[in-house]
Amino acid sequence: MTSDQARQRAERNFKREERAQDGRKAMIEYEAQAVATRKKTARLKALRLAKEAQARNEPLPEKPVERRPTRRQK
Repeated sequence: MTSDQARQRAERNFKREERAQDGRKAMIEYEAQAVATRKKTARLKALRLAKEAQARNEPLPEKPVERRPTRRQK
């Protein structure tokens, strides 16, 4: 085996290992984003449910009754 072939093989192995590391880093980032999204969704859901519960417990404001003018009969 020549030194040129050995160098090419080493470069191939190096590139293969580098791609594998990049893939692992990408998966870690993807999982971290997924966890953050789930936490944020849970927090927003809790806020929404609390707001809805508070709205259910408050009395509804009374609407002013508007009287229409009566028609005059001829």
